[in-house]
Amino acid sequence: MTNQQRQNEALGRARGGVSMGNYPAIFEGFLAKGVAESDILPRVNVLTFDAWKAAGRVVRKGERGVRVNTVRTVPPKRDDPNGKPRRIPRCVSVFHISQTEPLS
Repeated sequence: MTNQQRQNEALGRARGGVSMGNYPAIFEGFLAKGVAESDILPRVNVLTFDAWKAAGRVVRKGERGVRVNTVRTVPPKRDDPNGKPRRIPRCVSVFHISQTEPLS
């Protein structure tokens, strides 16, 4: 998978997801960073690093995101008799649009 494909996939997952489980952490984290509550719009202006790149923006160097939990679907193991994709929990950082700038 190329970087561009990975970034587009991240943007699709970020904007197309339905879970609201991370919303409290997102609001708490960005409110602590001084972002107004009315300016926090998960899936609109709060995205992952790769999703921002796919959207034509880059996270500024030194910016710290808010950690949230997500699930990643990966191909089955070679020796798995069921052959079902696996879901692996992982922690990722999300960034507010105020922490980004347009790609040059």
